[in-house]
Amino acid sequence: MASTADIRNGLCIEYNNDIFTIVEFQHVKPGKGAAFVRTKMKSVTTGRVLDNTFPSGHKIDVVRVERRKFQFLYPDEAGYNFMDNETFEQTTIPESMISRPELLKEGTEVEILFHAEREIPLNVELPASVTLQVTYTEPGVKGDTATNTLKPATVETGAEVKVPLFVNEGDLIRIDTSTGAYMERVKQ
Repeated sequence: MASTADIRNGLCIEYNNDIFTIVEFQHVKPGKGAAFVRTKMKSVTTGRVLDNTFPSGHKIDVVRVERRKFQFLYPDEAGYNFMDNETFEQTTIPESMISRPELLKEGTEVEILFHAEREIPLNVELPASVTLQVTYTEPGVKGDTATNTLKPATVETGAEVKVPLFVNEGDLIRIDTSTGAYMERVKQ
């Protein structure tokens, strides 16, 4: 057990039968009344953000989590299969724990958060961006470039992304994994 004096950015705590990480906090001592700690917490399992206020000295349950590097192997009916880069053990993660599974390409390195005491996976964090090849897109219409016009494109994993008109089939593009949006065309 810890208290609110131990709260810092990145700390993982158990709150309302879920595991949250502290995104930001502020210790407030008003002129009148008791001190308190205002926090912004993000759920490790669902990703939702919660604003919460703890009274000063309140006891909190600190959870130890470990980040381990895994390599994506393949999807099957049981879920998504990953291999630990150090021990070469394989683990299967359900699709609900991955924020954008359609952007996973064979061989992609991800970080999986594990509950250290229980050894259960909590969340899969994709890299900030992934580079994928465009497998299908309609050709852009010449003279239609006056505005930021986007067209749909299918990438090698089967995901559909909106891209600018100058992107063609066979081009490599970088995609932001947090939003699933096109970032830039990659030189080959």
